[in-house]
Amino acid sequence: MNKVETDRFNGLYQQHLRFLKLQGKSQKTIAAYSRAVRRIREHFDCCPDQLTLEQREQYFSDLVESHSWSTVKVDRNGLQFFWKHVLKREWDWVNIVKAPKVQSLPDTLAVEEPSVSMWVRHAPLENLV
Repeated sequence: MNKVETDRFNGLYQQHLRFLKLQGKSQKTIAAYSRAVRRIREHFDCCPDQLTLEQREQYFSDLVESHSWSTVKVDRNGLQFFWKHVLKREWDWVNIVKAPKVQSLPDTLAVEEPSVSMWVRHAPLENLV
C-alpha cells in the first residue's frame, strides 16, 4: 500500500476500534474483529474499502482452506461490523459464509435413554433376535 492508502486505512481502523468500544464490545471481541480487518488488508495489500464482492468471496474461500470455521465466523462478523458501522455500506453477502451444521450428542441423556442403552449393552444375544 502506498502512503495515502495506508493513512486512509489507519483512519478507518481507528474509527473501527472506537465504534467497537462505543458498542460495549469486550476486549477479546475488539481484538478478534480488528484482527479480521487487518488480516483482509494484509491478504490483498490494500484498504478493505476498495475490495470488490468477488475479492471478498475469494478471501473467504481462501480463509476456509487455511483456518478453522471458528476463525472464519469471527472474521465474517468482524468484517460485517466494519462494513456496517465504519464504511456505512450494506453487508449483502453474509449468507455466503456459513459453517456446516454439526449435530453432536447431548451432554446428558434423558431419563429414559440410559435404561435403553444399558439394556442394549447388557442384554443377552437371544433377546436381540
